[in-house]
Amino acid sequence: MASKDSQNQKPESLPGFLPGATNPDQHSRAASSHPRKQARQQPNEPQPSSFLPTASLPPGLEYLSQLDLIIIHQQVELLGMILGTETSNKYEIKNSLGQRIYFAVEESICFNRNVCSTLRACTLRITDNSGREVITVNRPLRCNSCWCPCYLQELEIQAPPGTTVGYVAQKWDPFQPKFTIQNANKEDILKIIGPCATCGCFGDVDFEVKTVDEKFTIGKISKYWSGFVNDVFTNADNFGIHVPADLDVTLKAAMIGACFLFDFMFFEHSLAGL
Repeated sequence: MASKDSQNQKPESLPGFLPGATNPDQHSRAASSHPRKQARQQPNEPQPSSFLPTASLPPGLEYLSQLDLIIIHQQVELLGMILGTETSNKYEIKNSLGQRIYFAVEESICFNRNVCSTLRACTLRITDNSGREVITVNRPLRCNSCWCPCYLQELEIQAPPGTTVGYVAQKWDPFQPKFTIQNANKEDILKIIGPCATCGCFGDVDFEVKTVDEKFTIGKISKYWSGFVNDVFTNADNFGIHVPADLDVTLKAAMIGACFLFDFMFFEHSLAGL
């Protein structure tokens, strides 16, 4: 008969497994004795440490911690359609249920919007439903040409405002749109690779999110096709960010910034600009 000490002793986790993961040997023995529970009891798989959530979340980013789908909807600017001018962009950021979690507003000078157009310098301020600013995206004036290998597009992500947590930087490539998501020290964490053609005629446009070595795809950023009428007569775009739910929230915030950048670079058009 087993002693009380042996009954009360807790199993130790094996090195190399995440905290809370079960011992594989114990799991196999338990599964064999309880075959009906085998399908429900699955050991946790280890994940790359650079993708794990941080211990302390930036204030206001708690909403992103368990999301695997983030929807970004650009609001239609009727004034810009009527007057034929470029107005400040506004975006609703929603979860998979369509509930708004953030609202983003562009701050830029009218002269820059109408002269520099899609290359304009701007700041996008992202607030939660209480009106608190939780993310700031700064975009400087940069070049946008596949023939220009220098002074390419870049975004700075701050969360909370004033604290830089990452960057989205364009990498020169003559054939495909390529970007990297960097941490606050400008070290590459992830890569984003788009298709050769981003026109999105009659279909979605997918930008794949890959590891730095480009061996694995961990998600994608999609520009959803909204139909011929919307594409021609408005500049309102819809995006979807598909990522692992346990991805670091600062990387999710950087991907939101990447959506704004892609909108400016590839999809910011209207009837006045055709």
